[in-house]
Parts: sequence; structure tokens; C-alpha cells
Amino acid sequence: MTEAAVLTGLGAYLPPRRVTNEELADRFDTTDEWITTRTGIRTRRWVDPGVCTGDLAVEAGHRALKSANIAADHTGIDALVLATTTPDHPCPGTAPDVAARLGLGSVAAFDISAVCSGFVYALETAANSILAGRSRKVLVIGAETYSTILDPTDRSTSVIFGDGAGAVVLRTGRADEPGAIAGFDLGSDGSQRELISIPAGGSRQRSAGTVPTEAEQYFTMHGRKVFVSAVQHMAASSRTLLDRVGWPVGTLNHLVGHQANIRILRAVAEHLGVPAERTVVNLDQVGNTSAASIPLALADAAAHGALSPGDRLLLTAFGGGLTWGSVAITWPGITPA
Repeated sequence: MTEAAVLTGLGAYLPPRRVTNEELADRFDTTDEWITTRTGIRTRRWVDPGVCTGDLAVEAGHRALKSANIAADHTGIDALVLATTTPDHPCPGTAPDVAARLGLGSVAAFDISAVCSGFVYALETAANSILAGRSRKVLVIGAETYSTILDPTDRSTSVIFGDGAGAVVLRTGRADEPGAIAGFDLGSDGSQRELISIPAGGSRQRSAGTVPTEAEQYFTMHGRKVFVSAVQHMAASSRTLLDRVGWPVGTLNHLVGHQANIRILRAVAEHLGVPAERTVVNLDQVGNTSAASIPLALADAAAHGALSPGDRLLLTAFGGGLTWGSVAITWPGITPA
């Protein structure tokens, strides 16, 4: 029987601080209606001072390991892959610290930076490790604290992004069992890297010897161009993958897109011909959580009983880089923790 990487555990964590549209409306001289109409977001979670991405990742990781019935000493995990745009430090990576705090021992642990596509890229990396026989179980985490990189004077980004973490455990299994990953499609276009970026802080700015402005140290995004590119690449990647794995669109039970913006989600679904009721949406409660968004959406849908074992799910994302990617997976009978 053909081997596959199989989803066996799922965990999610959101920081307790809830930031409503009304709170941001007062700050940016706008309204709840303006924010909701343009984004679909009503509230989001932001970390309290002193809380970092690694803290959220540890919480989500604990829950995913519990969901997967991993022993209390967390033995059996062979690697940890952490997708994030907001690492605790530029150096070292955040993943080794998270692995140590989770008690995983001296396993391979590393970060992946693909912005909002990060979780899909991390899944593909973990699945390939399993298929190559190097790992039997891998913990994959998407974690972000975007509130720490947002320009407090920029309404266009501050109302969109939230903080959170989601995690899954993959194990070696069979291609015909629920939870099996059927395939991936990944892509990038570095010629459009300026559409989503933090201009300062890296070697390009530092080697030039320039002193960055305050605005250059924060996250920036060209919203209209990103919207067009996101819809185009998420839809194209999804079609490519569905053709590759032989899944007609009509057989999809759920479309789980990166929770960027309700208009993007609706446009991708429309391009693919997926009915609105089959599109998983939770951004109204959490905002755009970048690399954490897909596992958080999965956990929310599972917690509300929307997913059944054997359901065909299409995961698709788009992020800075530019990067994009899609995953085809059947849903297992697991409960998120």
C-alpha cells in the first residue's frame, strides 16, 4: 500500500486579548461598518506586552500533541517545522527554542519564512520528510504576532491582522486512510517582492548603511495589487493541484483558504466554482493571522462539527515573496485540543 503523510493531531491557541472593530475605529477615525465591509473582520486577538511568537507556538504545539495522543514526555516526534513571519529574534530561529520548551529533545527544528503561505510550505516540508523515510512523526506549527510589526498609524494594515498559532502532527500512514495528504502545489514570484514587505532590518538595508525611517521598520502591503495576485494565484494553484490528484471540484467538501480577506475568499471560491457554504471562514473572529490562519480555520471548523472523516479538503494560501501554495487532504477523525 502506498505510504502517505497523515494528519493525526490538531491544536490551536489564541491570546486572550480581544481587539474589536470599535476599539480600532476610535483610533483610526473610521467605523465598524467600514472595516467589516472591506475585510469581513469584526474582531482579532493581539498579544499582551512581553508575549512573543514562541509563546503562542508552544501553546498550540502542546495542544496538537495532546490531540494526537502523543505520550506526556512527547517521545516519538522526529522534527518540528515552524512557519512564521514574526520570529522571536532575527537569530537564532524560534523553532529550536519551541522544541526545547515542548520537551522534544534534540530533534531537528527550524523556521520557514513564506509569510501567509508559510503553513502550506511547512506542511510540504514535513510531509516530504515522512515520505523520504527520515521522520515518522513531525510537528508543524504556524504562529504569528503580527501586532508587533504593524505600523500603529497605518489603518490599512492595523485593522486586518491578528495574532495566534495553530499546529498539526503528521505521521507515516497509508494513502487510502482519512487524514492522508494527497498532494501539494507550491509557487513563488520574487519579482514582486515589494508588494508585501518590511523594508528595514535585513542585510539589504544594513549593508547600504542607511538609517531606516520609523515607517520602514513596519509591515507594508500594497492592498489592491495583492488582492488581484492573491485571487489569481490561489485559484490557479488550486486548479493545478485538483487536476494533479484527480479531484473534480464538485467532489470537494470544503475549501479552506488563507483567511486574508472575505472578498478574497469569496473570489477564489467563485473562480473555482465552489459554493459559498463549502468555504470555511473564521476571519471575522481572528483576522488575518498569516501563517497561523489555515490551522486556526481547520481547528475552528472541526470544533463546530463542520468536518467529517473522509471529507475532501482543499487548503490554499498566498503570501509575501510572493509565495503561494495548495494542499489536498482528506479529513481524519480527530478532535482539536
